Amino acid sequence: MEENNVNVTAPAQESAPAAAPAKKPFKRVNKKKVCQFCVDKVNAIDYKEVGKLRKYVTEKGKMLPRRMTGVCAKHQRMLAEAVKRARIVALLPFKGE
Repeated sequence: MEENNVNVTAPAQESAPAAAPAKKPFKRVNKKKVCQFCVDKVNAIDYKEVGKLRKYVTEKGKMLPRRMTGVCAKHQRMLAEAVKRARIVALLPFKGE
């Protein structure tokens, strides 16, 4: 039997250009959100101010969490209470459409 001595080379290895240096993944720097109620020095959040409360409620009627709105814990508690009161008085919907 005769052996075939054929050099097989992968064409992809020969024609591939030199590898570019790997880029570092882009790291997004998060800005610290500032509580708008602290900036305005608000002592109490009124449930009758529906325009202000709507910014902190989704279209479905859910309250937005602190990490999304940037409200501090103290004002988030007051905001939650005001939204709940506005819902009871029917100024805000319990459930969106």
